[in-house]
Amino acid sequence: MIKRNKMRSFLTSLGIIIGISSVIIIISLGAGAQSLIVNQIKGMGSDLIGVLPGASEADGPPASVMGINITTLKYSDGEAVMSQVPALEDFTAYVSGAATVSWQNKTKDTSFAGVNHSYIFVEAADVEKGHFFTEEEENSSARVVVLGSEVAEALFGSSDPLNARVKINKENFEVIGVMKVRGSTFFQSQDNQVFIPLNTAQKIMLGINYVNLLRFKMAPGADLDFTIENIKSVIRDRHGVSDPEQDDFSVRSQVQTLDTLKSLTDALSYFLAMVAGISLIVGGIGIMNIMLVSITESTRETGLRKAVGAKKRDISIQYLVQTVALSMVGGVLGILFGVLISWLVSAVANYLGYSWDFVVTWQSVILAVGFTFIVGLLSGWYPAKKAAELNPIDALRYE
Repeated sequence: MIKRNKMRSFLTSLGIIIGISSVIIIISLGAGAQSLIVNQIKGMGSDLIGVLPGASEADGPPASVMGINITTLKYSDGEAVMSQVPALEDFTAYVSGAATVSWQNKTKDTSFAGVNHSYIFVEAADVEKGHFFTEEEENSSARVVVLGSEVAEALFGSSDPLNARVKINKENFEVIGVMKVRGSTFFQSQDNQVFIPLNTAQKIMLGINYVNLLRFKMAPGADLDFTIENIKSVIRDRHGVSDPEQDDFSVRSQVQTLDTLKSLTDALSYFLAMVAGISLIVGGIGIMNIMLVSITESTRETGLRKAVGAKKRDISIQYLVQTVALSMVGGVLGILFGVLISWLVSAVANYLGYSWDFVVTWQSVILAVGFTFIVGLLSGWYPAKKAAELNPIDALRYE
């Protein structure tokens, strides 16, 4: 039947091919996206602890992440933590805002980050040209700026930007440095922004006295959980919070963030794989329908086989082998197609500068092969049973 109707056999297997390739692709893309997140967090450093304004559930995002403006977190909170928690080496604070940076007749829409002078140490960032601003420049609210590499390229091209005067949202700033290329983190370019002193950002650009984030760098060998509890204790004392349930801040480590994101990507990948698996069921129904048609077309042949001594088991095995063969051929083609697409996605992502691993797990391949085999058996069982029960005399008379 398979050889006699090659096109029909291929179209019959097409549902299996699409279903298996979808499962492989979705699981592979989930693993690749997870590797991207892991690589980016590792690149940021696993020894960082962040404090965000607003309470949150144990595994949920803080209120500030949801767009709620909370003004309770201050730079002085970070200073107090540093003075009372010896397991920390340094910290930086962040505020941010949208920015249009212009120089001569060129403009660049970007964002500014107001940070303190410890930013480059905490974030393990480097300056390619010039220097980062000093503590004195920060305390004096100096109008100095360090450009991200993309911003520097867009405005100055091959010209030297150092000591140039640029406007950031109509405020004049002197360029004192250009950052080295850092790439993207969570699909956001770290090079398409500019850095100004925290005090300057608060007083001149935003008119605020709070910060959006504190980030602490732990000393080597420090106990993560103990350090986090110490940080919480200090901030609770400063904010007058006696009940941990009433915290107006959230503390997160990079390790906790990594674990949370991995669990989310795992759950999403398996859910989507289950959805893709529905097409395998549809493919199995298609194979069953074609096998029923095949039984009708081969009625006389089946009757002849039974007339010369073929048993019900022999007829059943014949049709089961055909359905399993169709399913397995579709499964193999689906695996190959899925692997190819997954590799292409990985190649494109890496070409665009993302650290995306090509991952096809043996579990996904075994799952695909096993499910294909089961679909073949289930879709072939009823047609095989129906063919085995044909009366040989009636089958030979069939026109």
